[in-house]
Amino acid sequence: MAETIDELTVTYEDEGVETVKELDKVVLSKGAWSTIIYRYQDWNRAKEEYGPDKYTIRRYQKRNGIYMQKSKFNISSKDQAKGIIAALESWIED
Repeated sequence: MAETIDELTVTYEDEGVETVKELDKVVLSKGAWSTIIYRYQDWNRAKEEYGPDKYTIRRYQKRNGIYMQKSKFNISSKDQAKGIIAALESWIED
């Protein structure tokens, strides 16, 4: 359980293997409800290597001093990320 935004992570370890490796994170909003976008890689056990970069947006609620994940959206590929960026840029320009 995380008490601060700095402690929040998508890193995950299973049987001594870091199966989700966080590469970066950007805090989009802070407060009782916080939003963070992460860049990460999944471990491929068959190939024994990390896969391509992936991205996820997580929403946390802080209650009783502890952050709890409430929702997430996984961006599955660079192409999907580029599509999201293009859509947002076109909406923001108007």
